[in-house]
Amino acid sequence: MYIPKHFQITDTQEAVSFMQRYSFATLVNNTNDGLPQATHLPFLVKHEGDAVVLSSHLAAANPQASDVIKGQSLVIFTEPHAYIAPKHYEKDLNVPTWNYIAVHAYGVATIVTNESEQLKALEHMVSFYDAAYLKQWNNIPLDYKLKMCKGIVVFDIKVTDLQGKKKLSQNRNDTDQQSIITAFSHSNDVNERVIADYMQLEATEKPVKY
Repeated sequence: MYIPKHFQITDTQEAVSFMQRYSFATLVNNTNDGLPQATHLPFLVKHEGDAVVLSSHLAAANPQASDVIKGQSLVIFTEPHAYIAPKHYEKDLNVPTWNYIAVHAYGVATIVTNESEQLKALEHMVSFYDAAYLKQWNNIPLDYKLKMCKGIVVFDIKVTDLQGKKKLSQNRNDTDQQSIITAFSHSNDVNERVIADYMQLEATEKPVKY
């Protein structure tokens, strides 16, 4: 990912927190023919010691399930984004752009074949995404769960390279930044309000002057 220095996320925990918040991501692998293929999946993002591990599962019928362990996987996490119109800038001689945050996680996948570990992975997924459903999940017969596991491929990706970008107008002056934050904070668009929050946090914690 192209990341100018002033847009780079250098703190691993900041990148992990973003991935945990926007955990429905895109898994990308190459086929044997070298063509990219992608599947949109929910992920669990966790620390195992010093390592960051991404866990999810694919439908066994998905062709990507047989390619996920071949070579490197790329998982793309991105969500809040907003168009930045020149009207927010102090000077007229400007062009439109886009503010956004994205994290690219590279790593090698391993397939979880042990049935008890598969069930544990699914339980963790339920606990994270729908804790209210956990009681119902626990009452589902074991044979039904095991039958369901035969239709999926559970996998973990140990992250070897984490690239994060937050393009939040850090290259603009304080007046331009505040103009965008003020306008977006009162917007009816959810993405714009979230971008405003991230911009305000960035301006407060890590002010950059150009």
